[in-house]
Amino acid sequence: MDYKYILFDLDGTVTDPGIGITNSVMHALRKFGIIEEDRSRLYKFIGPPLADSFRQFYEFSEEETARGIEYYREYFTDKGIFENEVYEGMEELLAALNRQGRKLIIATSKPEVFAERILEHFHLDSYFSFVAGATMDEKRVKKAEVIAYALESCGISDLSGVLMIGDRKHDVIGAHEAGVDVMGVLHGYGSREELEKAGADYIVENVEEIKKFLS
Repeated sequence: MDYKYILFDLDGTVTDPGIGITNSVMHALRKFGIIEEDRSRLYKFIGPPLADSFRQFYEFSEEETARGIEYYREYFTDKGIFENEVYEGMEELLAALNRQGRKLIIATSKPEVFAERILEHFHLDSYFSFVAGATMDEKRVKKAEVIAYALESCGISDLSGVLMIGDRKHDVIGAHEAGVDVMGVLHGYGSREELEKAGADYIVENVEEIKKFLS
């Protein structure tokens, strides 16, 4: 397909952050006396803005949510951030898209500073022309806001040439709010049902199918 600009979500799309994010959430919850030993119950934290997840899943107040984010970052900043791995075939995909002349951009609800550190750690930063993420104060955190920031920062006005790739409904909803097409991927943390219900324009199973679609 003839998309010149490819926006990638980070968590659950480029890398699998399952261990690091859930360990960080467990650390934060323990500060509130909440013991969660079933890691899979915390996978729902992967993708959405962190504040939304604390409010939705644990009914935290605004003050508790702010403390929860602070506690989460205690663990995540130096340890959880690197309890992470790149999905198989992802680097090869990014290299192939670069060779085709496509412009690759990260658009994530993770704080931008963390996203940059992760890409540098895995030596993926050279594939991306821009990294758009959330601000540490959560003022820019919704996916539509992040995508709009990426498009504006990169001077992209022809939205017909833009494709967002992500694994959760928040990627789909945010992309459509920003006026761009979106591909849902099933190798991350969202189900086909979730992505279909959100209205994904395309859904693929894995990294290899992304490559085939864009070749």
